[in-house]
Amino acid sequence: MWVSNQSSLDDFILLGFSDRSWLETPLFVILLVAYIFALFGNISVILVSCLDPQLDSPMYFFVSNLSFLDFCFTTSTVPQMLVNLRGPEKTISYGGCVAQLYISLALGSTECILLAIMAFDRYAAICKPLRYPIIMNQRRCIHMATGTWISGFANSLVQSTLTVLTPRCGQRVIDHFFCEVPALLKLACTDTHVNEAELNVLGALLLLVPLSLILGIYVFIAQAVTRIRSAESCWKAFNTCASHLLVVSLFYFTAISMYVQPPSSYSRDRGKIMALFYGIVTPTLNPFIYTLRNKDVKAALRRALTKEFWVRTR
Repeated sequence: MWVSNQSSLDDFILLGFSDRSWLETPLFVILLVAYIFALFGNISVILVSCLDPQLDSPMYFFVSNLSFLDFCFTTSTVPQMLVNLRGPEKTISYGGCVAQLYISLALGSTECILLAIMAFDRYAAICKPLRYPIIMNQRRCIHMATGTWISGFANSLVQSTLTVLTPRCGQRVIDHFFCEVPALLKLACTDTHVNEAELNVLGALLLLVPLSLILGIYVFIAQAVTRIRSAESCWKAFNTCASHLLVVSLFYFTAISMYVQPPSSYSRDRGKIMALFYGIVTPTLNPFIYTLRNKDVKAALRRALTKEFWVRTR
């Protein structure tokens, strides 16, 4: 009932909410609207961060990296979800599944480290303001961003390869919206304790270690903020940190609930809800969190709507 007779036996079947067909149409509309907002929001942040000279700072360099990452993540998963929600076939090719697994996991892993680097950037700006231009110089920022992306894709290569090589004995029905590690390991017809241990170890390294660093950094930031005498400076520091902390909370809450647990205890309904939140809600909200709470970005967006802005950038 989920796949036509012409489908290749190498294809995977993504069940999604096939057992609740009445949800598919409203979910399609919600995902489509959220995807449009995610594209618009993240592309806008990337453009103004790159083109507006007043946003030429390490903070917005990393924010544009985060927006590019969220843009790529939603594009790697949401279009396939939309096709499966509206089409008669709920399938994805083997190659498409492997690519989706690798790319989405790589981008998620990269975001774990990137959020920690963004916290360090805030620490340097607030706690070491006089040395900030030296600590976060352009070359160092590029090296940190490059290392972040390389680490994320290296982690994905390990986890994705181990997951894909796990014997499935012909099983190809994935009870999920897209291809991810816990859902694919549920198809295994062999013992997966090694995979589960590897997933938990790497999950702890990429989730719990950066999160611990972020929390530790914000302890030092909080101590520094309490010593700031200027109310305006104190509010500015609090505002930028609050935006970052909100993004961290949204990302780590869903990521930890998905990946720091044995796949054998993976709850199908909770997994789907977390995937929706992790895959579309968080990337959609991130650019609006930074723009709606940041007067510099709002001012840059207003300038971007003027003709003079585009004349100067030519």
